[in-house]
Amino acid sequence: MSNSPTAQLSAAGVSIWLDDLSRERITSGNLQALIAEKNVVGVTTNPTIFAGALTNGESYAAQVKQLAAAGADAEAAVFEITTDDVADACDIFRGVFDATNGVDGRVSIEVSPTLAHDAPGTVDEAKRLWAKVNKPNALIKIPATLAGLEAITDVIGAGISVNVTLIFSLERYEAVIKAYLAGLEKAKANGHDLSKIHSVASFFVSRVDTEVDNRLNSIGTPEALALKSKAGLANARLAYELYEAQFNTPQAVSLLADGANAQRPLWASTGVKDPALPDTLYVTELVAAGIVNTMPEKTLDATFDHGIVTGDTITTNYADAKAVFAALAAVGIDFEDVTNVLESEGVSKFIISWGELLETVNTALAGA
Repeated sequence: MSNSPTAQLSAAGVSIWLDDLSRERITSGNLQALIAEKNVVGVTTNPTIFAGALTNGESYAAQVKQLAAAGADAEAAVFEITTDDVADACDIFRGVFDATNGVDGRVSIEVSPTLAHDAPGTVDEAKRLWAKVNKPNALIKIPATLAGLEAITDVIGAGISVNVTLIFSLERYEAVIKAYLAGLEKAKANGHDLSKIHSVASFFVSRVDTEVDNRLNSIGTPEALALKSKAGLANARLAYELYEAQFNTPQAVSLLADGANAQRPLWASTGVKDPALPDTLYVTELVAAGIVNTMPEKTLDATFDHGIVTGDTITTNYADAKAVFAALAAVGIDFEDVTNVLESEGVSKFIISWGELLETVNTALAGA
C-alpha cells in the first residue's frame, strides 16, 4: 500500500475523500477497508447519493419499518436515515479525524436543495443537521448560491464546520472565501474556538468540461475543437491560485494567527464524463498541497490501479490555464454564461434527486 498511487497522492498533500455513502458500506466494513487500503480519509454525500443508496438498500428495511410504525412522513424519515448514516460514518473516521487534528476524517451531509435560495431556511437546517449528527467531524454542505453565501457566514459564525458546494466560477469562489472569512470574524466575536471550525470549498471540474465542450462542438472550428477538455483543469488551477492569494490577505493572515484554518479547495465532479479522456485526468492533473479530491468509487479504483502521480500539477500551470481562458474567449465561449447555467442545473438536479429520495422513502414507508 505504501507505494500505491493513492499513497503517493496523499504524500503529495492531497486528501482523498470518497464521494459516496450507504449503510451497506458502513455495516459491511467496506468504508473501513477503503481507509486502510486506499488512503481514503473522508466522505462526501449529496441527495443523489442517498437516493441511490435508499433505492438499492435492503439494509434500511428495519429502520423504515420502525419509522413507519412511529408515523413518520417521508421528510422526517429521510432526516433520520441520512443523519444516522453520517453519524455512523463519522465514528468510522474518528481515528483519522483525531490523527489529523480535525483536518480530515470528515463526513459531509447536505441541507435540502429546496432551500438553495433561502438563506434563513438554510441556516436553520444546517443547525438542525449539525445538532442531530452531533459529531465534531461532520461537515454541513451548503450550495454557493447567492443566498448560500449569506448562510455560510451565519453558519460558520455559529461555530459549525461547512462544506460549500456547487462552485463553478472564480468570481463566486472568491465570494465564498470572503463569506467564510466573514463567518470566522463572527465566530470570533461569538466566542467560538476558531481552531475547531473547518471548511472546504467544493469546486466542480468535469461538469465544466461537459458544458464547454458542447459549446466548442457547436462552434466547430479547428481552433474551438483544439480547446476541448481543457476548461475544467484550467478553471480549477486558477481556483487554487485564487486560494493562495485570498489566504494571504491581511484579514486572512490575522484570522489564521488567531488559530483559524484555511478553507481548503476541494475538487468535486472528478469522474470523467467523456470516455475518450484518461479516467484519472481530474485527479493526477490537479495535485497540490492542501487540497481535497472527492472521488466516485470508479475514479478512486482507477487512481489506485494505474494513476501516475508526478507531484504538483497545479502551481506550475497557471500561465497555461490563463492562456486556455484567453483562447476560449477568442473563439466565442462566454464563460460567465457557462457557470450560470451549471449552477442553475446543479441546483435543479439535486432538487430532482431530493424528490426521488422522498418518493423512494414514501413508497418504503407505505409498504412497511
